[in-house]
Amino acid sequence: MFTNLKQRFQEIFKQLKGHGRLTEQNIQESLREVRRALLEADVNFKVARDFIQQVETEALGTRVMKSLTPGHQIVKIVHEKLKILLGDNPYNIDLPANRINKFLLVGLQGSGKTTTCAKLATRFRNSNINPLLVSCDIYRPAATRQLEILARQLDLPCFHDPVGKNPVKIAREALKIAEKNRNNLVIFDTAGRLHIDEKMMQEVLDLKKEIAPDQIFLVGDAMTGQDAVKVAAAFNERINITGAILTKMDSDARGGAALSIKAVTGKPLVFIGTGEKIPDLELFHPERMAGRILGMGDVLSFIEKAQAAVDKEEAEKLACRLVKNQFDLTDFLKQLHQIQNMGPLENLLNLMPGIDTKTLQGIKVEDRDIKHIEAIIYAMTAAERVNPGMINGSRRQRIARGSGTSLQQVNRLLK
Repeated sequence: MFTNLKQRFQEIFKQLKGHGRLTEQNIQESLREVRRALLEADVNFKVARDFIQQVETEALGTRVMKSLTPGHQIVKIVHEKLKILLGDNPYNIDLPANRINKFLLVGLQGSGKTTTCAKLATRFRNSNINPLLVSCDIYRPAATRQLEILARQLDLPCFHDPVGKNPVKIAREALKIAEKNRNNLVIFDTAGRLHIDEKMMQEVLDLKKEIAPDQIFLVGDAMTGQDAVKVAAAFNERINITGAILTKMDSDARGGAALSIKAVTGKPLVFIGTGEKIPDLELFHPERMAGRILGMGDVLSFIEKAQAAVDKEEAEKLACRLVKNQFDLTDFLKQLHQIQNMGPLENLLNLMPGIDTKTLQGIKVEDRDIKHIEAIIYAMTAAERVNPGMINGSRRQRIARGSGTSLQQVNRLLK
């Protein structure tokens, strides 16, 4: 996410921090570069212009010009303005357990609405919240089938009409079922089109009138840049969305849609999709994202991922074994699995402060590499895992054959 912008910002601010004192010319030249970087990241032209004007007004004030660390002061100003541009505070979703909460997901075809429905249901499901997925797409059987498959995999209830009635009638029946089965969160998936048309908008308006949703989320594809922002603006104008969800953020090195959507529509970016897997849906934190863009990392998100994925008791046991010098290859494998639960390693590295963006370019930890390590350890005896020093040449060859890997891979792991 934001790889290109992060790299450009790091270069610009490195030069700024190199000056002991800053002149008005230094500041304006640097801000021109920032503006160019924003436009290259596909940020809306008016948004970029207004952003630079706000930063420039503060940067040319006495707070910066008379500061002993003027470069750092400008970075601080840019961070503050970025946070405001992105939405200032994360969007809060309140789900009372004593009534039916309704989410309506809208957007164009191919934006990721159906998968996002399943991600949202999984995110909010707990002892008090019992979700129901509803397919209101009567035009594309594959969409209904996809929702059914996802629901089955995640052990979630799913409702659709095999006959393909009017979407409003489907929604009406779904709410009756939700009341009967005590589903207090109903997520409606709607039909999309390749482009915005009157029929789609009218269908969504009819659904909105029928179900009175608590949240209307526009699901947009971050890869389409300003087109996603235009779609969000069009939907907001007609149906008054409550917020946006941008999918495929992990594949978008520019990030222009995320930076523009709040300023253009006036509605917050609520969630971002950071991968294809069901857990890869993050609540959007403007302050944290501003920190990521400026190379400050996002330690809070890293901690949250760790708390969700790592077994605390198991982690404490492993820590004790490390202290006592008892850490072996079985422990290493457990630790590897816990890190895998936190998501792709390259994404975790992006959350670390102080890591140069250029260093991370091209880093891709393949799943098969982890599988090879697992296979090598599983091919060892219990004694070999506890005491790798006993693994001589013949044992290494046996482990390589047993794991389907090469002798070099076994040697690399043991080293």
